[in-house]
Amino acid sequence: METIVFDVGETLIRDDRYWASWADWLGIPRHTISALVGAATAQDKDSAEALRLIKPGMDVGEAYRAREVAGRGEHLDESDLYPDVRPALAGLRALGVRVVLAGNQTVKAGELLRGLDLPVDLVATSGEWGVAKPSPEFFGRVVEVARTAPERTVYVGDHPAYDLFPARRAGLRTAHLRRGPWGYLWADDPEVVAAADWRIDGLTQLTSIVAD
Repeated sequence: METIVFDVGETLIRDDRYWASWADWLGIPRHTISALVGAATAQDKDSAEALRLIKPGMDVGEAYRAREVAGRGEHLDESDLYPDVRPALAGLRALGVRVVLAGNQTVKAGELLRGLDLPVDLVATSGEWGVAKPSPEFFGRVVEVARTAPERTVYVGDHPAYDLFPARRAGLRTAHLRRGPWGYLWADDPEVVAAADWRIDGLTQLTSIVAD
């Protein structure tokens, strides 16, 4: 493998702070929003549906902008990274692998990710590209920035419908990560097992895959 492209949410970054900040903004207990996100996950719905259950008819984009204006918007720091992220990324770079981060995040999230100074070659977000997963156009952009043939590129993610299946349709190799609610929920699903070239429990396993 010559290039490895990573999803961001619940692959590299824990979503704890993200959902906790929404709970605080909406004035509800944090465990309530966690439970609703879990319910949306189990029903294979977009996690933003959890917000609309709390506040029916909510315009999530408008609420996001209001939070930013109030100084309570997006934030990322070292504590949001899973512990294996830096060792895995550094290990892959040491093996000569091109490392790319590309997920469904905002323009601001892209800036925050670059501010973490991770050992990667490129950070890109759906907000910057103007196209989001699971669309074929998103994965077309992934193929472009990978700078290697699709069969020599691996896309790593936790969500079958947003990461694994569309990446495979784009001709990429795939690694399904058993992490986060989506990763755990569908880890042993027969379609996931069939679609994943590799099934991993941590990112440092990727260095062994590349080395082999």
